[in-house]
Amino acid sequence: MSVPLSRRVVAEAVGSAALVAVVVGSGIQATELTHDVGVQLLANSLATVFGLGVLILLLGPVSGAHFNPAVTLAAWATGRRTGDGPAAREVAAYIPAQVAGAVSGAVLADAMFGKPLVQWSTHDRSAGHLWLGEIVATAGLILLIFGLSRTGQARYAPVAVASYIGAAYWFTSSTSFANPAVTIGRVFTDTFAGIAPGSLGPFVAAQLVGAAVGLGLVVTVFGRPAPAQAGPAGPQAEPELAAPALP
Repeated sequence: MSVPLSRRVVAEAVGSAALVAVVVGSGIQATELTHDVGVQLLANSLATVFGLGVLILLLGPVSGAHFNPAVTLAAWATGRRTGDGPAAREVAAYIPAQVAGAVSGAVLADAMFGKPLVQWSTHDRSAGHLWLGEIVATAGLILLIFGLSRTGQARYAPVAVASYIGAAYWFTSSTSFANPAVTIGRVFTDTFAGIAPGSLGPFVAAQLVGAAVGLGLVVTVFGRPAPAQAGPAGPQAEPELAAPALP
């Protein structure tokens, strides 16, 4: 029997909040310990890798550990053909929970370090090469998550997804936000991990483009999944959400 939707939504909100608290909090801690930007980014990325891996491992069995509207929308898009993805009402419940959780996580991190609870970020990230970095980061994330699912290796998602995000911190120009909910949450903190409100729209648009590119790569590399077979009529349990994910 599947986990009730209410519990899955709570898991997505809690996971998204914890993820952003890790990203923002480790960024604040790093800047208070050193003025070396390289060391700051290293500390921030390592904390994100460990935190994300733990959250996926812990909450994946409950909600699928999406914590990311791009992943939820991708699961819905692929599930329409296979019949094992989230329904529209589940998507409509997951995404607000992810965004609300992300904002709460940023506020919580600021509170833990004695910062103003809500302070709009002044960290401008408006540049074409950064948007390209977000497209690449998000496309790679989607390819990884759904590639693992297609090849029967979803059990490795906690390590694989966390490792990918850690690597993408360093090989993408944008430091791999790759997540609309996390991006929104990071608007609310004027600290190391923040993003200015004016930079939000293009970043989210790039992430959605990246998700579409990632799905295209999944089809190109792994082929289209077989359509769902019609089964006997009768009551059915709520479908589980597909493939765990990140940031």
